Amino acid sequence: MTRRRWIADEVSGDRAALTGEHADHLIRVLRVRAGEEFDIAAGVLVRRGRVVEISPGRVEFELAEEVSVAAAAEAPSKVTLLLAVFKFDRMEWAIEKCTELGVAQILPVICRRTDAHLAAASVKRTGRWRRIALQASEQSRRATPPEISDPLNFADAVRLPAPLRIALLESERQSLLRDVLPAQSPSEVMLAVGPEGGWTDSEIQLFQTACWVAASLGNTILRAETAAIAATAIVLSELA
Repeated sequence: MTRRRWIADEVSGDRAALTGEHADHLIRVLRVRAGEEFDIAAGVLVRRGRVVEISPGRVEFELAEEVSVAAAAEAPSKVTLLLAVFKFDRMEWAIEKCTELGVAQILPVICRRTDAHLAAASVKRTGRWRRIALQASEQSRRATPPEISDPLNFADAVRLPAPLRIALLESERQSLLRDVLPAQSPSEVMLAVGPEGGWTDSEIQLFQTACWVAASLGNTILRAETAAIAATAIVLSELA
């Protein structure tokens, strides 16, 4: 039987621990007992861990042999997702599924069509997004969760460097996403997915000025969360 995987909050030698809400889920929901064994992602390795101590907000493990190398290259290329902030329930769905697929980093972006209330609330939402990504990483047996940054302004995000930067544009009809991906995998692909209503003309101009590659997912108009999931899956599949 496959052991459930947890990503340790603390690691020291042959000991690791889950803390806070992370531990509480294991204690209260799964009713963990001393002696139970799990796979523990601890730094660069995944090791077999035996529960040795349980206390409020803390579960400690004794680490044994290595189970597998925690592949830093879980995907052939590092995929960074620039995700415009949109309705939080749908955005959380996108974060969860893109994490399961293997995205390495998620950068929430405040753009012109981001609702003002969502933009103001997004800073306090980052912690929840990180917890969702952590849980999705454990469920999908990743060794590390994706990095999720604090929200960025569009003007700052569009200037971030990467070997290949692709902006999904509803106005783009000639270049499909899979067709703009090179045969040889770049070290990093940065993928920008717009908000409900798409990027504004001024934002598209900034993408062009900054030399982003424009691409499309086809003729249908997708919801933002669907576009993010589909685009991530295409990039990871094509570069595999």
